[in-house]
Amino acid sequence: MEGMQAYGAGKAGGAFDPVTFLQQPQTILRIVSWLFSIVIFGCIANEGYINRPDEVEEYCIFNRNQNACNYGVFMGSMAFLCCVAFLALDVYFPQISSVKDRKKAVLADIGFSAFWSFMWFVGFCFLANQWQVTKQEDNPLREGGDAARAAITFSFFSIFTWAGQSFLAFQRYKLGADSALFSQEYTDPSQDAAGAPYTSFGGDDLESPSGGGGQINSDGAFDGTGSYQRQDY
Repeated sequence: MEGMQAYGAGKAGGAFDPVTFLQQPQTILRIVSWLFSIVIFGCIANEGYINRPDEVEEYCIFNRNQNACNYGVFMGSMAFLCCVAFLALDVYFPQISSVKDRKKAVLADIGFSAFWSFMWFVGFCFLANQWQVTKQEDNPLREGGDAARAAITFSFFSIFTWAGQSFLAFQRYKLGADSALFSQEYTDPSQDAAGAPYTSFGGDDLESPSGGGGQINSDGAFDGTGSYQRQDY
């Protein structure tokens, strides 16, 4: 029974093992995506704004398009928060006793991860296009070039890390719940203190139909030695 799981996690109430948790594929992908979001946010926020020697105001390094830098910063910060939220959900997930709630969590993981994979694809195309058409005279000192290329590169990698998270969540959804251990209305026994009483039933407690309290003489029903009197009609 220990190997039976519901949506990738065992029965609620088990002890949390940090080593096993960190070795899970979805945990590794979430941490990698979290690091990528930090790199993208840091590259654009720190070195994504430049100006010409004769200018005071700074402009976005991506073709002076403020929307490109704003998109990269927004995506990096929001992906960072989403990774933290899903890591917290992964820690709490084995403690969810309801299979319906686990199903909702897995479906949310599939949807959000697929959505972020698409958004990073859009971001990669957007940043790469704007970097390609950037004019050299807008950055004569070639400042921030490495940071811009790093943001584009890690945006590309983020497409696959988030797609991988969505794929692993889909695998957990396909795994579903083991009917031998869980049901759709399963709740943790520790949380159901008002459970219905159960009384054992044994064959020795049977009473005779006459209400006398004695045991049924099953042998007498066949050998004719019982107290039953045949009626003549």
